[in-house]
Amino acid sequence: MARFVRPQDFVWLLLFSTLAYISTDRDPLEIPLLLALATLQILEPKIAYFSTPIGNVVSILLKLVMSYILIGVTGGLTSSYYLILLLPLVSAGTTLGSLGSILFTIICCGAYASFSHPFFLDPARFQIGPDEQRELFLRLIMLAATGYLTNTLSASAREESRKLKAVAEQLAVANRNLSEAEAAVRRSERLAALGQLSAGVARELRNPLGTIKGSAEMLANSRSTENEVAREVAGFISTEVDRTNLLVSRFLDFARPMQVRVASADLTQVLDKAIANLEHSSPRYDVSIYRNYAPEIGPIPLDADLMERVFFNLLLNAAQATPPGGTITVKTRPAETMAEISVIDRGSGIAPEHVENIFNPFFTTKPEGVGLGLAIVSKIVDEHGGKMAVESEPNKGSIFRVYLPLRK
Repeated sequence: MARFVRPQDFVWLLLFSTLAYISTDRDPLEIPLLLALATLQILEPKIAYFSTPIGNVVSILLKLVMSYILIGVTGGLTSSYYLILLLPLVSAGTTLGSLGSILFTIICCGAYASFSHPFFLDPARFQIGPDEQRELFLRLIMLAATGYLTNTLSASAREESRKLKAVAEQLAVANRNLSEAEAAVRRSERLAALGQLSAGVARELRNPLGTIKGSAEMLANSRSTENEVAREVAGFISTEVDRTNLLVSRFLDFARPMQVRVASADLTQVLDKAIANLEHSSPRYDVSIYRNYAPEIGPIPLDADLMERVFFNLLLNAAQATPPGGTITVKTRPAETMAEISVIDRGSGIAPEHVENIFNPFFTTKPEGVGLGLAIVSKIVDEHGGKMAVESEPNKGSIFRVYLPLRK
C-alpha cells in the first residue's frame, strides 16, 4: 500500500479538488475534465505501460487533449486554466529529451494560440486589440520559457544521474577487483606456507622411499622363483613406492620456484594444443569442445608450455565434470589490458562452500585426487602476472576464467 500511494498523490488531490471547488461551473465538462486530469496524473506512475516510451507519449498527448478541451470550454483565451498546459509541457520536458521537449512546447503554444482564431471568438464579447495581443504573446513566451527551463533542468539531472550510475558501476568493478585481489593474496599466502611445508616433507620422504624400494628389489631378487607370494608382495611394494615417489615429485614441483620463460606466443595455438592433448590423451571423455576465439587478440607474452599445462588441466576438470555427450566451450575476449580465457562447462558444478578453497593445495573432492592440479594452475597464472576467477552453480556447470596481460 505504501508503494502504491505516494505523498505527492495527496498534493495532486488537494490541487485538483481546490480547482473543482472554486470552479464557476460555466460548462458541465469542467469538473469531469479536472477529475480526469487528476486521475491520469495520479495513476500515471503506477501503470507500467506509461513507463514505456510509447506509453509516455500517449500519456502526454492525453494530458494535452484534456487540457485543450478544458481551456476551450472555459473561455479559450480568456480562460484562467491556460496554465493547465504546463502539465503536458513539463511532462515532456522531464521525460522526452531536448527534441521531444521542443516539439511539445511548440504544440502546446500552438494549441493555446489557436484560440485566437475567429472560429473560437465571439466578436460581440471579445475583440483582440493591441493589449490582448501583448497578453497572448506574453503567455506564449512564458509557456515556451517554462518548457525550456524544465528541459534544461531535466537534462542536467539526467547527466548527473548518468555520472552517478557510471561511478556506481566503477565502484562495483573496483569492489569486485578488490575482493578478487584479496582472495588472490590469501591464496598466495597459503600457497607460500604450504609450499615450504611440502618441500620439507617431500625431501624427508625421498630418502626412506629410496631405501624401501631398494629393499623391495633386493627381497624380490633373493627369493626363489617358487616363492611367488614373496616376489608378488615385493612387486607391490616397489609399485606403491613409485606411485608415492611420483606424488612427492609433484609436491616438489609445486613448492620450488618456477622458471617462467615468457615470449610472444599465439594464444589460440596454445589453446588448440591443449585441446588436442586432451582429445589424444583422454579419449574416454565423450564431450564436444567448441572454440569461440576473439580474432582481435594477437600474440601475447606467456610461457607457452606452462600455459598449455594450465589450459589442459582446466579442460580435463571440465571434461571430468561434464556428462557424456555434453559440451565444453573455450572462449577468449579482450578485457581492457588483459586477455580473458574462459573454459565453460555444463557439468556437475561446485558447491558454494568449496569455491574459495578449490585453488588451495591438497583440497580436492575427488576420491582419487591429490588436490594440487588447480593449485599449480593458479601458481602458473600468478607467475604470469595474471589472475583467475571462477563461477559455478551445482548441477548447472562452471566457468573458469584466466586473465593474462596483453603486454609486458
